[in-house]
Amino acid sequence: MTEPLLRIAGVTAYYGNIIALRGVDLEINQGEIVALIGANGAGKSTLMMTVCGNPRARSGSIVFDGTDITAMPTHEIMRRAIAQAPEGRRIFPRMSVLENLQMGATTIGLEHFSEDLERVFTLFPILKTRAQQRGGTLSGGEQQMLAIGRALISRPRLLLLDEPSLGLAPLVVRQIFDALRELSTRDGLTIFIVEQNAYHALKLADRGYVMVNGAITIAGEAKELLARPDVRAAYLEGGAPAK
Repeated sequence: MTEPLLRIAGVTAYYGNIIALRGVDLEINQGEIVALIGANGAGKSTLMMTVCGNPRARSGSIVFDGTDITAMPTHEIMRRAIAQAPEGRRIFPRMSVLENLQMGATTIGLEHFSEDLERVFTLFPILKTRAQQRGGTLSGGEQQMLAIGRALISRPRLLLLDEPSLGLAPLVVRQIFDALRELSTRDGLTIFIVEQNAYHALKLADRGYVMVNGAITIAGEAKELLARPDVRAAYLEGGAPAK
């Protein structure tokens, strides 16, 4: 049986004396899109940040591509073909779009930058027209595209996305999720997405996990989670388009 690309086993994490993750088990296979859904404050973003080494897992293990990365410093983790588009986008507002994208090559160098830049511009054409514009002057949707593009420049095997739809108009959300689907189907990119918008996340994903108070409470195929009455009642009512 093929080992998962990312295996999280029994992970706990704390902020000071407050427990944020409670023995989390989660697996992501090569080429999958996996969604983690849950209410605000459930611990979803904390889990994604723990994969990146901040906060550090207090117990349990995180294994990426056969290597235990639990105790590695963040900069070493990110050199292992993991990239993140964090919550709130966190682009460099005073830098141009092009300069922001160049920052994505920090871990791998600029040898393939021209090729990778064209790939990003093909995926998000608006960024090409904004190439010399300061990142801080972009719309929220354009900034999210820039954050994803910057992550892709590092040629990741695993892309971590934290709340990519947050604060965006439905049309822009659809554009971004269509691009993520294309990255999965065309390039075979493995994607782990944390989302409060459970409907969009589960429609995109192959599998999903539900987190409540720092613990995984439900796991399964995304289409099965979409159909479950308890998941629909807790996370989908008002989020799914009317039929």
